[in-house]
Amino acid sequence: VAERLGGELVERAVAVEAEILVTLAELKPGRPLPSNVEFYAGVVMETAGLPRDMFTPTFAVSRTAGWCAHIVEQAAAGKLIRPSSRYVGPPLRG
Repeated sequence: VAERLGGELVERAVAVEAEILVTLAELKPGRPLPSNVEFYAGVVMETAGLPRDMFTPTFAVSRTAGWCAHIVEQAAAGKLIRPSSRYVGPPLRG
């Protein structure tokens, strides 16, 4: 959608992403490190007219449900969830 709508901000973000991906490929050969959705979140919020001082709070609020879910899972399991943990929730929608 961003590429279709275009604009200078999107063009710059795409160019920066391309450079970053080249650099990451050089630094970590054989290990794909694709951009995640947060890379373009700032572009989306800027394009939507959200004040820049609201970017971080908006990110935090959007993550709160997931963070709370991790707390509930950790409390139920009686241990901290590590980044390599296996998903144990309901089947993912496809």
